[in-house]
Amino acid sequence: MRILHTMIRVVDLDASIRFYTEVLGMRCLRRQDYPEGRFTLAFVGYDDESRSAVIELTWNWDTNEYEHGNAFGHIAIEVDDVYAACEAIRSRGGEVVRDAGPMKHGTTIIAFVKDPDGYMIELIGKK
Repeated sequence: MRILHTMIRVVDLDASIRFYTEVLGMRCLRRQDYPEGRFTLAFVGYDDESRSAVIELTWNWDTNEYEHGNAFGHIAIEVDDVYAACEAIRSRGGEVVRDAGPMKHGTTIIAFVKDPDGYMIELIGKK
């Protein structure tokens, strides 16, 4: 068994694809419209789906907002250098909401960025 993907619902699919590809450096692996169901699925990731877990962006055509609830936390991405990643994300227009630094009560270097729909992305320094 392995994890295939995590699905999140988005309001503006094009803005979300731009964020995950242009700001976080992923690739849009595939995109499919489902006109009868009035939704579109786009899959983004750093590697092919056969080798790596990816993120499924779901755009329901008739929905203009979502409630995130209080159960979902964040998506975590490992990076070589959290400080440099934050600088690069800011330079590409991304929003860093917790600057790079040691995690509370620990030494692992982390940061948080927010995607266009307000989902939190944790950057974790490679050990």
